[in-house]
Amino acid sequence: MYSMDSPVGRLRLEAADGKLVALHFDEAVDEKMRHSEEEAVFKNVHMQLDEYFAGERQQFDLPLAPAGTDFEREVWNALAEIPFGQTITYLQLAKKLGDSNKVRAVGRANGQNPVAIIIPCHRVIGANNKLTGYAGGIERKRWLLQHEGALLL
Repeated sequence: MYSMDSPVGRLRLEAADGKLVALHFDEAVDEKMRHSEEEAVFKNVHMQLDEYFAGERQQFDLPLAPAGTDFEREVWNALAEIPFGQTITYLQLAKKLGDSNKVRAVGRANGQNPVAIIIPCHRVIGANNKLTGYAGGIERKRWLLQHEGALLL
């Protein structure tokens, strides 16, 4: 494991077999954690996140291996296709995946995303264009969307 500070708080990274498996918001971590076997992965993720927060990067190029069901991975793959600076509603995402009746399942899968920011679940908003549910908290979601220019102040 590895942790880093960011403009949206402390982030905890987890990797296995040279791939990022999780990025969580972690206020409870008191010190930076490092695990030398995955140091190269953490260094690359840290660099790309720093570039993202500095406004120099809009897309991540990282090896990912988030654990989830086939459906969750399908949703996460669709999330990764949402362009920087744009949002989509849960209903639009369900339709994109072929079934508007799965809007709640899409919402649950979105909420189970283990790789926050990099798999941009923050870009999914409510049908009324309001910010709804975000594991990292609505204020972080608002900050990320404002940072990307998808949400006006």
